[in-house]
Amino acid sequence: MEKNTDSIINKVYEYRVLRRLSQSELAQAVGVSKQTIFVMEKNNYSPSLLLAYRLAEFFGVRIEDMFTYEKGGEEG
Repeated sequence: MEKNTDSIINKVYEYRVLRRLSQSELAQAVGVSKQTIFVMEKNNYSPSLLLAYRLAEFFGVRIEDMFTYEKGGEEG
């Protein structure tokens, strides 16, 4: 059985630190929990498309600048 290893890499941490926001402040601004921001920053969670757009809009950047798709190989 083959497993897809594609992933989404994000720059949420970098943008948050540049704006000098806590995880809680960012979470409140985009309507999620602090835990959601925490796991997203660790790249352990890929946000919904809606949340990705909310984050990009909040920081005033294009969604492509904040989130990068990385195509992985297939494992057998």
